[in-house]
Amino acid sequence: MGKVTGFKEYKRETSYKRPIEERIKDYKEVKVMLPEDKLKIQGARCMNCGTPFCNYGCPLGNLIPDYNNMVYLGQWEKAYKRLSITHPFPEFTGRVCPALCEGSCTLGINREAVAIEDIELAIIEKAYEKGWVKPNIPRVRTGKKVAVIGSGPSGLAVSVKLNSYGHKVTVFEKDDAPGGLLRYGIPDFKLEKNIIDRRISIMEEEGIIFKTNCEIGKDYSLDSIRHNFDAVILTGGCQVPRNLNIEGRELDGIYYAMEYLTAQNRKNAGKELKDKYIDAKGKVVVVIGGGDTGSDCIGTARRQGAKEIYQYEILPKPPISRDDSMPWPEFPRTLKTSTSHEEGCIRKWCITTKRFEGKNGKLTKLYGAEVRWDKDENGKFIMTEIQGSEFEQDVDLVLIAMGFSNPIYEGMLKELDIKLDNRGNVYTDENYMTSVKGIFAAGDMRTGQSLVVRAISDGLKAAESVDKYLMK
Repeated sequence: MGKVTGFKEYKRETSYKRPIEERIKDYKEVKVMLPEDKLKIQGARCMNCGTPFCNYGCPLGNLIPDYNNMVYLGQWEKAYKRLSITHPFPEFTGRVCPALCEGSCTLGINREAVAIEDIELAIIEKAYEKGWVKPNIPRVRTGKKVAVIGSGPSGLAVSVKLNSYGHKVTVFEKDDAPGGLLRYGIPDFKLEKNIIDRRISIMEEEGIIFKTNCEIGKDYSLDSIRHNFDAVILTGGCQVPRNLNIEGRELDGIYYAMEYLTAQNRKNAGKELKDKYIDAKGKVVVVIGGGDTGSDCIGTARRQGAKEIYQYEILPKPPISRDDSMPWPEFPRTLKTSTSHEEGCIRKWCITTKRFEGKNGKLTKLYGAEVRWDKDENGKFIMTEIQGSEFEQDVDLVLIAMGFSNPIYEGMLKELDIKLDNRGNVYTDENYMTSVKGIFAAGDMRTGQSLVVRAISDGLKAAESVDKYLMK
């Protein structure tokens, strides 16, 4: 703890944001890092608690008080080495993580939490700038070969860890470039794709092989995978979107959020579109779903030049600050206003969508109603539609951002006859092994829809189990 009274002397300050009128004209990153002198001050706010709840709040177990103090002292390279002990990809989470660690910061009890996420991002960017990020090439190879199917956050984490143990790792990706959700799901204004490419280049130098445009069961047979590799890890994510099965769903103008976001990301990268380009220019847009994906749709629609943007969420509006339902050090599920929300939209809570209406096969109207949530005698929340609250709204484009239900079962999983759990995700035992010997699973494919940081953590843990299996 370099500055004993730092938490009393300094206030929380986080990264700057580019001006709204400037950033909505492009897809460049919104976040602008704090200068080094201000980052040191933020590091000084850390109290180096006897029990670092931030460390336990982070799924990766990052040694946060250590590197906060090192940044305060100007020991940047040392801070990078400490961060690298637990975290393979701080450049990703430093941009897209909701900062679970900050929700558990002890200062959050009666003050504002330490700006941990900004410090983490500054450390890794400084490391790249100074050339400290170098390939970790194993000195000895075990002779074991591993296939990782899927190159999202968990797949990349599995690959890095297993390669560091000396196993030969090949990553199979059905898209034309590695990254999964990071590349084609998250907009460039949150995560520019050169950040992913920079890390992939280092992984390739470490000896990891990436095979893109390669769908298992179609471009590369399952028999070949099982014959040529000593272990297989499934990290294909949770890709089946939740649908809204109501009247008029088939109308032109209603799309899943990932159809919309992927098309824009591909266009930004100058790549051929797999499906049609969905353009919000001059349109009234309704985003159904109040999470991060919905927020990403809002920011994209704003940049495309939408006329009006609405976001409807069926759940109640979250409180602005902690209440009794989220005591410290639990992560506070309070009202979140993203940079996309700041750029302009109308947000409404407790709204259910009842049906769509169109003309000549094209969407023209949305019919909805207000709902309320009450607890029953068992304490379970029950939704009730408020009589007389029905409304209709002119709309040109609806984007369904209601999350994802389960991994794609048709194809690879079905052919392998992989057992699923009661939620439709891939079942694994305590060692991350599926119902088929030698085949493991990690990330959202195993746990269901989650955060990037949890997928990375799950991948690292799965890699340890795979290593034990390979080395008996």
